[in-house]
Amino acid sequence: MAMNDEKTTHFGYREVAIGEKAGMVREVFDSVAGNYDLMNDLMSLGVHRIWKRDFCANSGIGPGHHVLDLAGGTGDIAALLSQKVGANGRVVLSDINEAMLNVGRRRLEDQGIVGNIRYAIANAEQLPFESGEFDAVTIAFGLRNVTDKDAALREMFRVLRPGGKVLILEFSQVQPEPLKAIYDVWSFGALPILGKLIAGDEDSYRYLAESIRKHPPQEELARMMENAGFDKVHFRNLTGGIVAIHSGVHA
Repeated sequence: MAMNDEKTTHFGYREVAIGEKAGMVREVFDSVAGNYDLMNDLMSLGVHRIWKRDFCANSGIGPGHHVLDLAGGTGDIAALLSQKVGANGRVVLSDINEAMLNVGRRRLEDQGIVGNIRYAIANAEQLPFESGEFDAVTIAFGLRNVTDKDAALREMFRVLRPGGKVLILEFSQVQPEPLKAIYDVWSFGALPILGKLIAGDEDSYRYLAESIRKHPPQEELARMMENAGFDKVHFRNLTGGIVAIHSGVHA
């Protein structure tokens, strides 16, 4: 089939065949896995750590809960949630990218976080888990890289028990106009240069900046969650909307 006849989706600002995007995203994260945490610190000036702590502290996740952390990468969220669920709970750290998951496993093991953590290679669009298996599903800075976000949201809904909660931390639409201009200069000017200098990969960090702009803004993502079946959908902006935390409940 010719490329023109295939359905396409965005890969940053490029249009690519739907079937190609997952592999292209995988290549990006294969490339950045070793420097991912350092680059996150540089990209956000360390603020991503505050966002993640806020995300987990206000999650409502507690002792004994079974939690699926999707696109969990290098394990920052899983490490925080492991403390919250305790010895009787469980956190499944999952990622579609094996290189990222391996980095996360090593980091958590080095920190002695082993008893209540499991690992799974998982595609968010087709989760290898039973329906109603989890009390909560979290995904931080991963949803924007998913090809079919609607399918992923439906899968998150499926694997949650009735009353379970989904929590999404993601870059979103900056609200104050002056901050938008500064943010654009930083994202499209500084990030690719930092990627080239620190990680030797300018293109991957340009894609990551572009992927933020292509992600649905706050209100649109909330509607997508409602369409997937979630009730009590709510979002809260952090740092002027640079990121937002969305939540919803399996009715």
